[in-house]
Order: sequence, then C-alpha cells, then structure tokens
Amino acid sequence: MIIDEAKRVLKMEAEALMAVVDRINGDFEEAVQLISQCEGKVIVTGMGKSGLVGAKMASTMTSTGTPSLFMHPAESSHGDLGVIAANDIVIAISNQGESEELFPILNYLARKGIPLIAMTGNSASTLAKAAKFVLDTSVQEEACPLGLAPTTSTTVTLAMGDALAMSILKQKGFKKENYAELHPGGSLGRRLLTKVKDVMHTGEALPLVREEDQMSSVVSLMTSKEVRGVAGVVNDDEEIIGIITDGDIRRRLEKSQNPFVEKAKDLMSKNPKTIEASELAEKALFLMEQFTIQTLFVVDKKSNHPKRPVGLLHLQDLLKAKIR
Repeated sequence: MIIDEAKRVLKMEAEALMAVVDRINGDFEEAVQLISQCEGKVIVTGMGKSGLVGAKMASTMTSTGTPSLFMHPAESSHGDLGVIAANDIVIAISNQGESEELFPILNYLARKGIPLIAMTGNSASTLAKAAKFVLDTSVQEEACPLGLAPTTSTTVTLAMGDALAMSILKQKGFKKENYAELHPGGSLGRRLLTKVKDVMHTGEALPLVREEDQMSSVVSLMTSKEVRGVAGVVNDDEEIIGIITDGDIRRRLEKSQNPFVEKAKDLMSKNPKTIEASELAEKALFLMEQFTIQTLFVVDKKSNHPKRPVGLLHLQDLLKAKIR
C-alpha cells in the first residue's frame, strides 16, 4: 500500500509536468527576453511553499549568470521593498494568485513601473492581472490525498522555474567557463580555472642539465630536486631539447655495463612533450594520459624564448590540485 501510494504521487506529478509543456507560450518567450536584457537584478517573491520554490529559483538564476535574490512578501511591507531598484524585474509566485502578502508589492511595482512576471495556476487572479507576463503553472489536482498540501503545484512551479532559468542561460550565451567562475570552490571550478602555471614547479626546483653532462651528475640531480626521477636537457640557448626519466636509465642498463659514464645526450629522449604555462591544468592531465607520461616541462610561448622551460609539472601535482 505504501509503494502504491508513492507510485501514485510520482505518476500524478509526472503527468502534470508533461501537461505544462504545452503551456510554454509567447508569454514565456517574452519573459525570457525581458530577463535576458535586464540591467538590474531579478527579485523573486512568494509565500509559504511558493516562497521556498522561489528561493531555489533565485539561487539557480544567480549561479547561472542572472543576479537574483529572494524577497519575503511579509517583510516587504516593513522596509524590504527598498531592495527593488528601477531597473529590476520581479517574479511573483502564487498558486491561487491571491496571497494578500503580495498585494503591497503589486501596488509598489505598479507605482514605480517595474515589470512583473507572474507564476500562478490562476490566470484570472489578481496577481495574473497585475503582471506583464503570466507563466501558467496550473494543475488539475494536488497529489496530496487530502487535496490540501501543495505537491503537484509546487513540482510544476519548480520545473517551470528551471525551464525559465535554463532558457535565460542559453539566451545570454552563458558557458561552463562562466559557471566555473561563479563556483570556484567546486570541482568544475578547479578544472576550468586552474592553469598550468598555478601548480607547476619553478626556479631552483627545475632539474635541468646540458647535453654533455655526465650521467652520474644527472642521476644525482634527478634524486635531489622536488620532482624526482626526471631531468630536462637544454642546449646552449637554454632551450629544452630532451628529457631523461627513470625509465630511460633502466632501459639503458639493459644495453650498457655502465651508463653512468655516458653523457646526457646519449640517454635522452629527443623532442619531449611540453605544455604552455597559460593552458588549463586539465589539458596537461589529458596529455599525460594520452601519451602515458607523468611529467611535462612547461614553456611560455608568448615570451622572447618560447622553447625555454619555465616550469615542470608532475601528475601528482594535478592530483593534489584535485583537477580530477
């Protein structure tokens, strides 16, 4: 019986959501255009459960490039109306459209000529008549078996709010890079904002050797720097021309009795992979995975010496930075 009731509620709300699809009309399109061109902020208001939906809607809009905030209707008559500026837009939510707490707001908006968008299930309501555009969130019945608790109506209103926010996002050309800037603490923010230069090793930490250096000194350097097990080989112009790794030494041991008396140029792998300092750290991780390597020397192609190494990046640096 419990499972049957749960399925009934979900089915009823799903059907209500499908029904509202056919009510996306010209008013919805005009509302999206209006908000997309708004030079101020979007104020969302509503009482009770409508207010909770409105708070979520305001949060979604703010995080997707449309500055927005929630204003409680009961507080609006006690000074909070001052938050509404001349270039703002107000979205008011009320299923029946007759919440008395909203009426002072409607009067204020009418006096100031501030656009109002209504989200209501009653197109003949006071709220709907006061609005410039009306988004129809009506439902045939609530999923509540008593027919009292807002259930189906709040689900439809919440979905309508998401549809509105996402349509505005697309209309404004908001991209994932913009989203990352507003969410720097999240994993997406780290992936899209962290540059190679933010996590690379620099200066004295760089293990750099010359072509003619003895491998004995190269190995010593490879075990003493911050990033161990790797050395970059540079020419007389300080340009990176090769790389030596632990793997190169192990492979050389299979062919030579004493590789440590050889020179760096004898063991190095030529034309090593490099990455630009200004590239996203996520791209460095992609290159490491693509070529099955754990280190990348970093260059600054915009400088006067585009082939000189300015940093070194290790796979562990990217993992510590939580790029993935």
